Amino acid sequence: MPEAGKERRGAVDSLPGERAEKNSGPHSLDSGPECGPDRQARVNSEVRARMFTTRPTLQGTFGMVSSTHWLASQSAMAVLEDGGNAYDAAVAGAFVLHVVEPHLNGPAGEVPILLAPAHGEVRVLCGQGVAPAGASVAHYKGLGLDLVPGTGPLAAAVPGAFDAWLLLLRDHGTKTLADVLKYAIGYAEDGHAPVERVAETVETVRNLFETEWTTSAEVYLPDGRPPRPGELFRNPALAATWKRLLAETAGAGDRAAEIDAAREVWRSGFIAEALVRQAARPTMDTSGERHTGTLTAADLAGWSAHYEAPATYDWNGWTLCKAGPWSQGPVLLQQLALLPPELPAYGSADYLHLLIEGCKLAMADREAWYGDADGADRVPLGDLLSDGYNAARRGLVGDRASFELRPGAPGGRTPRLSAHALLAADEAEGFDALGVGEPTVAKSPDSPVPGEPDVAADGGTRGDTCHLDIVDHWGNMVSATPSGGWLQSNPVVPELGFPLGTRLQMTWLEEGLPNSLTPGRRPRTTLTPSVALRDGVPVMAFGTPGGDQQDQWQLHFFLAVALRPRVRGGLDLQGAIDAPNWHNDGFPGSFFPRGMRPGSVTVESRTPADVVGELRRRGHDVTVGGAWSEGRLCAVARDPETGVLSAAANPRGMQGYAVGR
Repeated sequence: MPEAGKERRGAVDSLPGERAEKNSGPHSLDSGPECGPDRQARVNSEVRARMFTTRPTLQGTFGMVSSTHWLASQSAMAVLEDGGNAYDAAVAGAFVLHVVEPHLNGPAGEVPILLAPAHGEVRVLCGQGVAPAGASVAHYKGLGLDLVPGTGPLAAAVPGAFDAWLLLLRDHGTKTLADVLKYAIGYAEDGHAPVERVAETVETVRNLFETEWTTSAEVYLPDGRPPRPGELFRNPALAATWKRLLAETAGAGDRAAEIDAAREVWRSGFIAEALVRQAARPTMDTSGERHTGTLTAADLAGWSAHYEAPATYDWNGWTLCKAGPWSQGPVLLQQLALLPPELPAYGSADYLHLLIEGCKLAMADREAWYGDADGADRVPLGDLLSDGYNAARRGLVGDRASFELRPGAPGGRTPRLSAHALLAADEAEGFDALGVGEPTVAKSPDSPVPGEPDVAADGGTRGDTCHLDIVDHWGNMVSATPSGGWLQSNPVVPELGFPLGTRLQMTWLEEGLPNSLTPGRRPRTTLTPSVALRDGVPVMAFGTPGGDQQDQWQLHFFLAVALRPRVRGGLDLQGAIDAPNWHNDGFPGSFFPRGMRPGSVTVESRTPADVVGELRRRGHDVTVGGAWSEGRLCAVARDPETGVLSAAANPRGMQGYAVGR
């Protein structure tokens, strides 16, 4: 990796050991007509926007996979090679992610899935479970809590990921459950060489595991030490769970019947029984006390994943599809809606200032308006994306950085923020750069991957997220962001080999807000996969881990794809991923302890020094982070005219990979 914190100027440095390839194509710097005195200005502008990529953008015609771990990517590709489609491959890759990235996701977590069939409409498959029937504000307040804990069973929503993946397989796949689970079973039973971050994460919670969460110690501290890179790590309990599941559902009928039988085992069979027993065990959490959860057998039996229409926005010939306002997804749409017709030069200080300030406005609206509600409480998404509303909001972007939290009044409605958010905005109190949840700020330059887990003062560790994108030769496309249920969220359920999740920490313990803790409602999540269409045809799927940063990093990526030259006749996916990225924390974080840092911006050190200087002159509180510290994007694409497929993956952290042919 390039040295963390080292200042960079000009073109982006390649990563050691990887081939730097200069972009070329019909709009490259060495093509095009001479334009007299304007040519030098054009060249100067394009030089700043051009990239020397860490890897090539892959191209082929058979299938493409990009994910946050190479074993998941290759397992999904193996399913494509075996005749499966993108949906089969996605399910196989997802269950492998549970095994090889247990610090980032698990079967009892959650996942929003965007699916774009070759001949059909884009749909959202919601794998976000709801708050249990007993999870009320009154109950938590009665325990003396002001925030939902960041760990432990009180933070557990009804698990959603497993059912969503099986519903996708049943309705859109072609393979059996045994076909797609065999890869995860193999890695759990026979072992895999864990990435460094698994061991580092376990080490940060060693004391908690050894003294309180002893079932987790049995899995993640075998022989008293964390899993080590280069040595095989096994999770036999998880392998046994999936093998028992297959045994109990074999012979239930045809492929679809077996999958439905497995879903019932999760909801009411041995898996459900173990999850409920775990929720009832007193567990130490971030409050410093031991609490039992609210999840019951009835909660598990009464919930299932479901399909819904995406939220969409049209921008310059593109249509962006996202999950609805129960997710963070519409933030990307609002950021696009806030852009003026003419944009400043890509990568300039004017450009970054515009995007940062627009993001603050969109995030303020997220805090005031987003949630899972129907009827009179329905989120006014139409007004939030309307031309008139965004024209007025655009006028709030001045030459100086804003330090305020400024939600709008869509349709004349009065915005309402939680008391905690108002306190954070007014006094910036309670901000913790190492909170328990997905990342909200860059960490120390000494941290090799500032988007991954690190230890908090109370011994808790922030979790993160995974992502995968797939396109097959038929043109089916999937984008999914699995998260939650990570090893540091809850104790491992001893009978199953994985823990419960903690998504309820994103809700407020204050009545009457769009994201108040409410039985039967989904907590507003930060998970936000993307599908982009051109002329109504799906052409790109993309996304990233990163909590509140996800739609900031995705905006920068998407605009890099849309605004910069194409390469080899296709989209410059790898160049857009490699481009120096940024994020800001000028809004309440979504995870415990829910702090904010008004005016903050964190940029990679590869950002030109004059751009950093100009941002500071405009009042931004700029932190220059590591050279490769912002963003963990994955992307696949398909050219509908030629059928050529492409893919790229994030080099940061040396873990994400794209494969294909």
